[in-house]
Amino acid sequence: MTWRADEGTDPVPSVAGLLLAAGGGRRLGGRPKALLEFRGGPLVEHAARVLREGGCAPVRVVVGAGATEVRARLTGADVILVENPDWPRGMGTSLRAGLASLAAATDPAAVQAVLVTLVDQPRVGAAAVARVLAAHRAGARLAAAAYGGERGHPVLLAREHWAGAARAADGDMGARAYLRRHAAAVRLVECGDIAAPDDVDTPDDLGLLNDPRLLD
Repeated sequence: MTWRADEGTDPVPSVAGLLLAAGGGRRLGGRPKALLEFRGGPLVEHAARVLREGGCAPVRVVVGAGATEVRARLTGADVILVENPDWPRGMGTSLRAGLASLAAATDPAAVQAVLVTLVDQPRVGAAAVARVLAAHRAGARLAAAAYGGERGHPVLLAREHWAGAARAADGDMGARAYLRRHAAAVRLVECGDIAAPDDVDTPDDLGLLNDPRLLD
């Protein structure tokens, strides 16, 4: 099910943003990561803003755990929410739900690619999003941020790769298997100087939300 948090009809640029934010935070004691407080608001709000400020539109947010509260916290935000009832089965289901929603609702001539980010990486900011988008505008059809040469997020998929990536998504792997299979075509975009791929997965990681080293 797709729900729009606002009633606006902004023009659609060529690269959509897709934020995967459905996880239940099992290792955080069942606290949905989307609802963790960060800079005076929920982490999901910050992550969606990063996509917009980095140059993505429209922005779709896949939600699952705590979906009702996430929807309430994002009222008035310029995002489209995609509910994933299968979220307990892993991130792959969220990627499939998001890509299916985007493919069904957008004009192929208008939205030619999607940039995928994760809600639990607060040190990935708009600068990293913009840098990966620049690689796409320079011709890359598959691209990903790299940190010290290791592939991470954001990940960019041109439209012709959506169906294959969705079929390959399984468990918590997301697009990983598809990108590995097409490694020769993936343009790695080094972002280690402007971002970091640290995840908020466990209680010990919650300090990242107050880390003075956070990069915008």
